[in-house]
Order: sequence, then C-alpha cells, then structure tokens
Amino acid sequence: MMTLAPDTGLVKRGLSAHAAVGLLAGALLYLVCLSGTLLVFYEEWQRVEQTDTPEMERIAPDAVQRAVEAVLASERGKPATTHLYVHLPVPALPRTTVTTDHQAVHVDAAGRIVVPEKNLWSEFLYALHYTLNLPALVGITLVGILGMLMVALAITGVIAHPRIFRDAFRLRSRHGGGVGLADWHNRLSVWTLPFGLAIAITGAVIGLASVTAYALGARYYGGDVEAVYAPIFGEEAEPDARPAPIPNVAAALRHMEERHPEVPLTYAIIHDPGTAGQHVQLVGTHDRRLIFGEYYGFTADGRFTGTAGLADGSIGQQAAASNYSLHFGDYGGLPVKMAYCLLGLALTVVSATGVYIWLGKRRRRGIDDPRLHAAWGGVVWGAPAALAATIAARITIGNDAPFAAIFWSGLAIAVIVGIALGHRRAAGPQQAAVVEPAE
Repeated sequence: MMTLAPDTGLVKRGLSAHAAVGLLAGALLYLVCLSGTLLVFYEEWQRVEQTDTPEMERIAPDAVQRAVEAVLASERGKPATTHLYVHLPVPALPRTTVTTDHQAVHVDAAGRIVVPEKNLWSEFLYALHYTLNLPALVGITLVGILGMLMVALAITGVIAHPRIFRDAFRLRSRHGGGVGLADWHNRLSVWTLPFGLAIAITGAVIGLASVTAYALGARYYGGDVEAVYAPIFGEEAEPDARPAPIPNVAAALRHMEERHPEVPLTYAIIHDPGTAGQHVQLVGTHDRRLIFGEYYGFTADGRFTGTAGLADGSIGQQAAASNYSLHFGDYGGLPVKMAYCLLGLALTVVSATGVYIWLGKRRRRGIDDPRLHAAWGGVVWGAPAALAATIAARITIGNDAPFAAIFWSGLAIAVIVGIALGHRRAAGPQQAAVVEPAE
C-alpha cells in the first residue's frame, strides 16, 4: 500500500502559521503588561492631561446638591439619564466631576459647572488595557483569557526550571547571547512571581466575570445580568418612570458625615434620577482594607436603607470587592503605585524576553524565520513608540485626537517594517546561531 510523503512546503507553512499565532498571543500579553504598567498612574494622567480643572480637598454636601441640579437642568430635552455619578475629591484625584449618560463636567467647590471633562487619552489607555480597544464584552473576555495564560505560564515556568529559586540571584549574562537573556527572564520571573500571580488571577477574574455573568443570566435569570451580580453588589430598585423631584443627595452626604466620619467617600450615584424609582448610593472606602468600597444606600429623601455588605458580608463578597484594588494597586497611595509600576515593568520585560527565548529555541532546532524575529522586535519597540505618538497627538491635536487609530496604525507600521527588514535578512547570509541557554 503506497503512502503519501508529507508536503514539506505545507509543513513549513503550517509551522510558520502556528508560530505566528503564538507570536500574536505573546504580543497581546505584552500590550496588556505595558499598558497596565502605565495605567497604575491613571488618576495622575488625568490631572496632567487637564490642568485647568478646579481642585479641592473636599466639597460640601450642599455644593454637591447644586452640582447635581445644575447638570440635570442642562440636560432638559435630552433622553433621561439612567445613572448620574459624582466623583468626589480624593487624594489621588482631588476633583469633583459629574458624569451622566450624555456628558461629564468638572465643578468647583461651590457646585458650579466649570469645564467639560477632557481626559480621552487617559480613557484610551484604560480601554487599551481593559479591552484592547475592542468592543467591551469581546475585549474584556480576551484580556481575561490572557490573564489565565499568565497564570499558566507562571506555574509551568516554575515547574520547568527546578533550580529557579536556588538560582534566584545567579546571573550568567557575561556569557552573552541567549544565556544572559534567559537568566534575566528567569530571575525577573522569580522576583515578580507573587505579584505576577496576583495580577494574573485578579485580571482573569475581572476579565471573565462579564462573559460568565452573561452566560449565567441567559441560563438561569432569563437574560437578566443584573440579577447575577445582585448577591454580590446589591440589587437595583424596581424602576418607576413617573416624574419626581431631584433626590436629596446632600442629606445622604450629611448622614455619612455625622454617622460615619471615618469613611472617606469616593462616589455619589443616583439611579434613574428624576423618577419615582430613583435612589442614591454612596461609595465609601475602608481603611486598611483591599475592597474598592462599600455601597451605602439611601432613599430619594436621604433616608439610610443599609449597605451592600462588601465590607462585612460573606467572604465571597469581600473577595469580589477586593479584586479591583489588588489588580490596579490603588489601595496604598503613591508608594504602592510606584511599586506596582516597577513590578509591572519587570513583567513587561519578562513577556518580551520570553518570546525572544522561544524564537531562539526554534532557530536552534533549525526552524529559523527572521521575519518572525523582526516582527516581534516591531512589537516590542513599536508599542512604546506608538504610545509616545498618542501622547504627542494629545499635546498637538488635543483631546479629540483619534488615539486608538494612531496607536494601532503606528504599531502595525512598526511590525510591517520589521517584517520587511527580516525578509531582507532572510534573503542574505544566514546569521550565526545564538548560544543555547543552560537551564
């Protein structure tokens, strides 16, 4: 019986396609690490981006009430907003900002509207890390999968290198080539292992929560996603669209000042403002806790109705509320942010060198594709350059610059140029192999 010999050309193309898929996953992981490192200073970026905004250490309850009334009055004739958010002054971002479904404005300490919020570059950076600038559900799910990949890489990396902890401070960079690269990759992986696992696990949980909620909602709650989140973050009140006076946010704020002066407030939220079904929530942080905050509920006239239980409810509730702060590093002020930035930079280097090591091993096995090496170089150096281009666009063009288009087109150009250069090298003399890293 005659057997067909494998088509070597087809096999080579299959291997190249397989490597390209691996390179794409590595590139997305690198972008998530890089953008996350910068996003640690999210509030600071907003302050730098818009310097003409009134800043204050605190704002009086009556001033908040005036701000809410002024913003809602400015939206008469527009579709009713479903939620109104008042960002209250906090040390990292000492500004008061009112956001609705239609606008976001900064107000002064007296509650007067001063300027529209103009921080689209910061929002672009947030979306790049959170969703890779893709549609929300698709992007956040993909980032969650990348978080799972980070967990798998960390665990398998430790298993594959039994001496990794014993050699935690051993560097052989004097040998050059792949040995030095592998050493730095392994050492940084060990030094950042607890941080990397914490970031990866919380990122996976945050990223996959939305698609999980949609699946559970479709399966058990008739498509009601809010019902899935209700046991954790509290239930929404029954809607009642009949017109009603604007709620008394000032009374709720005064209640917290009198009863819970130890709880710093970060947000005031009005659900369905101007309707009979409206209610108010205040978000308060708790000292020496990782939770992003506790929800304090109030009726429209300012009567306290209870908390959601994020601070003292079930372990599951408290764990869910702690994911965000643990992932973004916003629980310990500037020193913690600086530590997160340095550790995030180390993770970015680990993700970049890991792919270089993988490509080097392929080359030593005789699977050499200079275009893949050059494409990865385009990603590693092109992404920071593309981010720098978006900053330049923010300075020269302004808040309305197409930041996502600038970034992704700049990154694509860097990769294309790298592939073109790699193609030229592939047509020339073969380069010497890199030294095999000793494990």
